[in-house]
Order: sequence, then C-alpha cells, then structure tokens
Amino acid sequence: MMKKVKVGVIGCGNISDIYFENLTKVFNNIVEVKACADLITEKAEATKEKFNIPFIYTMEQMLADPEIEIILNLTTPHGHYEVCKQVLLAGKNVHVEKPLSIKKEEGKELLALAKQKGLLIGCAPDTFMGAGIQTCRKLIDDGWIGKPIGATAFMTCHGHESWHPDPEFYYQIGGGPMFDMGPYYLTALVSLIGPVKSVSGMTAKSFDKRTITSEKKYGKEVEVEVPTHVAGLLNFENGAIGSMITSFDVWGAHLPFIEIYGTEGSLSVPDPNCFGGSVKVKRSNHGDFMEIPLTHIYGENSRGIGLVDMAYSIRNNRVNRPCGDLGYHVLEIMHAFHESSDQGKQILMENKCERPAPLPQNLIRGYLD
Repeated sequence: MMKKVKVGVIGCGNISDIYFENLTKVFNNIVEVKACADLITEKAEATKEKFNIPFIYTMEQMLADPEIEIILNLTTPHGHYEVCKQVLLAGKNVHVEKPLSIKKEEGKELLALAKQKGLLIGCAPDTFMGAGIQTCRKLIDDGWIGKPIGATAFMTCHGHESWHPDPEFYYQIGGGPMFDMGPYYLTALVSLIGPVKSVSGMTAKSFDKRTITSEKKYGKEVEVEVPTHVAGLLNFENGAIGSMITSFDVWGAHLPFIEIYGTEGSLSVPDPNCFGGSVKVKRSNHGDFMEIPLTHIYGENSRGIGLVDMAYSIRNNRVNRPCGDLGYHVLEIMHAFHESSDQGKQILMENKCERPAPLPQNLIRGYLD
C-alpha cells in the first residue's frame, strides 16, 4: 500500500471547496490534507471546520513543515508565480491552478527552478483526465477517426459582468477569454492531438468599458485592458490544423466545444471545463454521429485529480500528467495568439512538451496508477 502524501493548501476561496471535497473524501487513501492557509483568516477557519483539516497555517509555517510534500496553490493568477517560487525554494513540490503564471518569463523560471531542485511542478486544468476527454483520447489512439488532420475549438459568451460578483479581473492583464478559458481547451487539444508548432492569431477589444449588472457591484464601470475576442489557427506538430475562438463578445452561438477531424471520421468532444459529457463519433462508413459510452471513470467533478497524479508520481518516480511542461506550453500558446495579432506574423513555439499519458480503463474510484 502506497504511503500517503501529505498536502498543504494555500488559498481557501470559492474554487477551493471542490478540491477539499475530493482530496479529503475521494482520494483520502492516497493524500492527506494536513493544513490550509488564506490571507483572510475567516476563510481558512471555515475551511478547517467544513472539511476537518487538522491545522491552519501561515504560508511560512506550511513551507517549514517537513511532513508536507506537496503544496496546492489556489491563489489568484497574479500570485501563482511568487507562491510557486517560494514553495520550490522551500524544497516542496507544487501544483497550481491555471495558468502556470501570467508572464512567460516567470513560467520558464519556475520550470528551471523545479528541475534544478529535483521537484515536480504541476498545473491545472486536470479536466482532461476526466472520463469525457479520456474516452476521446482512447478513440483517437485506437484509430476510430484515423489520423487527426484538423480541429475546431469554441468558447463564446458575453463576459462575466452580468453574473459574477467580482468580474473586474476578467478584463485586466492576465484575464480575458483566452487566459480565462483557453487553458481548458488548449490542454484538451494537446492531450488529444499533441503539442502545437505555431500559432496565428487575431484579437479585438469590442468595448473599452464594461458595466457590471450583477448585484454586488451593480452599475460600476470596468476598464477593459485585454482583448475580449481572440481567434486564430493552431499548427500542430503532427500536421493537423486547428481553428479556435475564445470570446467575451458573443451574445449567443450554435457552436461545438471541440471537434477533431480525422482521415476516417470526426469526433465530438465534450466541454473541456468538465470531466464527463457526451462523446460522439461520425465514422466514414456510418451515416450519422453516434454516441459512445464513456470508457473511463471520473466523469463527475474530480478537480484535484491532477494533484493526486503528482502524489503517485512522487511515490512511483514517473512524470505527472498535468506537468509543468504542459502548463508552460499552454501558457506560451495563449500568449502567441496575442503576440501574433500584435506583430502581424505567425509565432513559433519555443517550448516542447509530450502528450500526457492516457489513464488506464480499469481504475477503481479514488485511485490512479
């Protein structure tokens, strides 16, 4: 039986609940959450009470605890780099919410530091490890659609100011539709097709200001600092070509989440922001799309599975699936859309990463490989 890996969590905001739920109740035979920390003490206290966490720590106490092997960084994106750096300098492995960092230079520094220290760094999203996209991965690997030659990916909405209580960040540097939702779509595409060779992008900012209509800050105007409509082409290393749109400027659309096109058929991929969903295939010898039963478990919201994968990697000396190289590759692709538009040219990727290993089919809930 594998010795449990003790975990500390920094950040007890809204997204943290599902992590604590899964780490303390689903994967608690593999990991043990020893402590939580937050700048707002009341949030940490509420989390400790709700999920029966043994200790509330300061960040300094967490970094100094010799029993803690992994720190989960759930701070806001502007804090990702600095917290991850401090964790690595303290000699601990770190798994961070997306994106890896806001700046490419900072992300590259984190990868180099982890390598220098002999530590693992991992980055969300881990939704590609769910039943939906793992089923799609198996269908592609088993040749159901032949060789992938193309893909489409669409994330369209009209922004967050009508429903989010604090939507300002989504229109500031580090926000926007590409950096908010792009990680889910791009991570899924890299898992299914492979790494990207180059990007051609065009961007637009349709409104210089947004007016919040959600209750908490109703009527407040927000300055828009980032592109809110991003479109472009992805040239994959294997020769496939992808088209992608992420937008906060679309009132409504009838578009798929992701579709993969192959020499022998087409594959409809479920929402990459979720773990399950409907998988459909249209084969060259079949008249219409047919739904395929999910071949893997973890179809429910399993956020935290990426951190658990890191725990297995530590104990079994293997590469974690949502690894730092993958997180940085996605970060570089997102920047490339903006850079290509600004510079009027195709952007070549500098970073290389491997497709993350697929999950086996015979897993028992609460366990990985």
